[in-house]
Amino acid sequence: MWSKTLSRQLAQDAHSEPAAPPADIDQSTADFDETSLETLILNKLDDDKAQDIVCIDLRGKSSVADTLIIASGRSHRHVGALADHVMRALKDAGFGKARVEGLPACDWVLLDAGDVVVHLFRPEVRSFYNIEKIWSVSSNHTVDSH
Repeated sequence: MWSKTLSRQLAQDAHSEPAAPPADIDQSTADFDETSLETLILNKLDDDKAQDIVCIDLRGKSSVADTLIIASGRSHRHVGALADHVMRALKDAGFGKARVEGLPACDWVLLDAGDVVVHLFRPEVRSFYNIEKIWSVSSNHTVDSH
């Protein structure tokens, strides 16, 4: 379950001006909201038992994305399933098809959903690259995992 701090942060972000959807996302989704995209992805990862979920706000830090979500799967198969389920959830919710890299090996899978980028790792690979440290994640951004 998510920490109260992250829930408060998402609620505050909901009051800010939503960003426009990327060009490849179905424009008929008139109620596009970046926070709902984050929430959809975080809920899906939580439902699928992803471990050590971290959500990093990149607004003002990077032009690549507004949010970075990092999570771990227990095995190659779990990482692949997490990626597949997130991609299906995005498509079913009308956010379009996310671009994906690393799916064949499933050591490190990157999903680019436009304003939200998701990194899914096996635990050993995640600890080796330690990308959370690049963005100086503080403890109030971490999400409780299972």
